[in-house]
Amino acid sequence: MTRNWLEGHDTVVVATKNAGKVKEFAHALQKLGKAVVSLHDYPSIPDIVEDGDTFAANARLKAKATGDALGVPALADDSGLCVDALEGRPGVYSARYAGEGAADSANNAKLLQELSQIGAALAEPELSDGSKPLSRAQFVCALALYDPATGEFIEAEGTVDGIITDRPHGDGGFGYDPLFWLPQLGRGMAELSKEEKGAISHRGEALKLLMTKLGIHNE
Repeated sequence: MTRNWLEGHDTVVVATKNAGKVKEFAHALQKLGKAVVSLHDYPSIPDIVEDGDTFAANARLKAKATGDALGVPALADDSGLCVDALEGRPGVYSARYAGEGAADSANNAKLLQELSQIGAALAEPELSDGSKPLSRAQFVCALALYDPATGEFIEAEGTVDGIITDRPHGDGGFGYDPLFWLPQLGRGMAELSKEEKGAISHRGEALKLLMTKLGIHNE
């Protein structure tokens, strides 16, 4: 069994400045009695260049840079949306699809614009509110927990399948959540409570796997 690097730490350092991700990690890890701090709490750490070509590579880059800077284990996430009709885009560029520092609204608008330009549409019925299914898609989350004392990583990946629709559903979540429809639930990702999202989301699935690898049973 992999040793639990979080044992003895009441606080977990998460290598992100994304407020939405910080809230999700805080909600998940509070069940383990862990508080979460982020890169917002360490302004002296410079921005980390995410130039990996996979989610896993970027997660490792962020975890290592943060862990080495602070001298404590660091948890990093890299996640995004892979859309079938766009051959997997925006992928690792999800957070900056409409440009560096782009707001969620701009990224969502660009996604719909690109799908419209190629005439993307699924041969499926409209939803009850008249919105149209455009493409199958998948959210992907790669997690990397890094220990600067040994240089070792523990990694996990989670996914969730859904459909991109031509209009948003719900006002919760962040990123591309409003456009991501979950046929198995008959709701959009942005319509789920924190508990519901944590149970089925890509980040929730990755966290469950990571906890299992650490020998932590989070019921």
